[in-house]
Amino acid sequence: MTVTSITAVPTGNTYDKYGSTNPFARRLMEGFERDLIKLLDVARPRSMVDVGCGEGVLTERWARRVPGSVVGVDLDDPKLRAEWDRRAMPNLEFRTGTGDNLPFADREFDTAAAMEVLEHVPDPEAVLAEMARVASRWLLVSVPREPLWRVLNMARGAYLRDFGNTPGHLNHWSKRSFARMLRRHGEIVELRSPLPWTMALVSV
Repeated sequence: MTVTSITAVPTGNTYDKYGSTNPFARRLMEGFERDLIKLLDVARPRSMVDVGCGEGVLTERWARRVPGSVVGVDLDDPKLRAEWDRRAMPNLEFRTGTGDNLPFADREFDTAAAMEVLEHVPDPEAVLAEMARVASRWLLVSVPREPLWRVLNMARGAYLRDFGNTPGHLNHWSKRSFARMLRRHGEIVELRSPLPWTMALVSV
């Protein structure tokens, strides 16, 4: 799930967390999805843009519950396009673009989301500023919570040479430091901590 003009950044999910059958991974994802639904229930978005949508797993789910248009944006990648093609719905569209230069008008969407994206981009502040520009009401965002994320990776023997850092993760935030950055772009309405993430709903 990547959204910058730096093409060396990988697209899509490094690890298919949404489709994993690993019991531990599934338990973590259940917590992630439970908190995400709670924030969506608060926001009740009328339209959405999913910045760094990757394969479009969440984008498709949101299109099933949002009454207006839902647009997913990510870098141009044949593998992603193949996934997008099979997720066709009347109110769902996928476009190529970058998070720091979104191809939309000011306040075009009710809600702008970036789930597991900001850790991948060279300039997360620029992406958040663009999201705040195109959203009229809400930002919905999540990132890995550090240093817990790296500790859990190392506990399962992953990415040991990089001290548990997942490939493509350029930025690292604690819950507190992530909240501090978000407050520069709006008012945090809810801040949640599904293990091992930080998730926030921000009023713009």
